[in-house]
Amino acid sequence: MLEKTGVEALVLDPIQFFVELAAMKSRIPYVTVANALYIDFSGYTPAGIFGWPHETTPDALARNLQAVTEAVRFCYNEGIKSYAKELGFKTDLDHPSWVFSELAYITQLPKEFDFEHPLLPPQFHYTGPFHDGKGRHPVDFPWDRLTGEPLIYASMGTIMNGRADVFRTIAAGVAKHKDTQLVLSIGDRLDPKQIGPVPSNAIVVNQAPQLELLKRASVCITHAGLNTVLESLAQGVPQLAIPVTFEQPGIAARIAAKKTGVTMSFADLTSERLSTLLDEVLNNPVYRENARMFQGIIARTNGLSTASDIVERSFGVTKLAGFN
Repeated sequence: MLEKTGVEALVLDPIQFFVELAAMKSRIPYVTVANALYIDFSGYTPAGIFGWPHETTPDALARNLQAVTEAVRFCYNEGIKSYAKELGFKTDLDHPSWVFSELAYITQLPKEFDFEHPLLPPQFHYTGPFHDGKGRHPVDFPWDRLTGEPLIYASMGTIMNGRADVFRTIAAGVAKHKDTQLVLSIGDRLDPKQIGPVPSNAIVVNQAPQLELLKRASVCITHAGLNTVLESLAQGVPQLAIPVTFEQPGIAARIAAKKTGVTMSFADLTSERLSTLLDEVLNNPVYRENARMFQGIIARTNGLSTASDIVERSFGVTKLAGFN
């Protein structure tokens, strides 16, 4: 496809493991842009699929590196190794940081929200969130049903679509807090009626206008997907994180380290445990204060514009007069 269409440059997400080999084969310049948590093959920080705290003891670093090796081996197959060999790449596929762009490697993670990491390459850039609130389809929402009570917004991402039991547990946990209101976004595979009895002031919807609700929220209950966490921080909203899979444990570990909220493993999810943690994040002001600190940090950046500027500079693109 690249050869037929005459593509001259590529922007690649590292979650598509080893797709960079195609760019290398065609000698097409490319930049790496991580929409999710960036991948660290050095082992200096824990792989995102684990919720380990960041430690730099010899044992912790060895554990991190071993985990990276095992995770990467799971992601490449004999076909990829054969393809790399065919292209003449005689390098280590166990720690394939060499496939990342030498022009630019971009993450939307704010630097202040990340673990300390002195080994990142010089072409690595923290930009801040890519979202600007524009370009989203409008979502109908019963705004007149909001009561003015402290609002708990809950969304577990697409991975939990269809899991009525998970949403029932969340609803039951929030219901123990009589002076709050819940907005629960359940995705498009369930009927809100399937969640069962909920408090009269709870609002259960298939889709929700997330950004607008976060502006009113006191807490965001989330699967710790990076976009939802960054949108919460952009509004100064503390999080109750329940990571499920992929890089969500690593994002939850950063929430815990920066004290912008509290976390629990998905395996430990019960209505009682959720209620206890919700009480902690509602009543301990440190989480709201730290979330508001990151709100200020994010407000001073323009992640989307910064990232696009880096991409253009990397490719030697000059902006046309009158265009941004």
